[in-house]
Amino acid sequence: MERLWSPWRLAYVTGASGATDSSRGCIFCNTDEPGRDELILIRGRLSYVVLNLYPYNNGHLMVVPNRHIPNLEATDAAEREEIMRLVRHAEIALTDAYQPQGLNIGINLGRPAGAGVVDHLHVHVVPRWNGDTNFMTVVGEVRVLPEDLGATKKRLQPIFERLSREDRNG
Repeated sequence: MERLWSPWRLAYVTGASGATDSSRGCIFCNTDEPGRDELILIRGRLSYVVLNLYPYNNGHLMVVPNRHIPNLEATDAAEREEIMRLVRHAEIALTDAYQPQGLNIGINLGRPAGAGVVDHLHVHVVPRWNGDTNFMTVVGEVRVLPEDLGATKKRLQPIFERLSREDRNG
């Protein structure tokens, strides 16, 4: 029998990371969270792109406004423009790095809609491949991820930096 090890999830499933404890503050705002900055791929002036610590697939990214706001209605025009530009960059970077056959790009507003963090807006960008569901997901309710987050960051960060430079240079 083979075993899948994912020790980084222990803090999440036991609540020790604070991810499920709102009294510790927002996971997107809390700069004291250990390892938080290691997950950030690029920062804009008003928002940033971060690797999902508990990804659905390799390359699962989130675009997050810096301001603690609950929904699109609360954004201003500059935030919306930068968020959408970074979502576009995420699409380009994931396509360049992973060649997925599709992408899920979405926002979950409210717990009934699937939001894990209900009070800080964030956009999920998830690469998808034909046949990427397997028996582990269907039967075991387990995801098998073949690449660790550090390798994902090394693969994606240079692409985000290039796209940012291209934006600045017009």
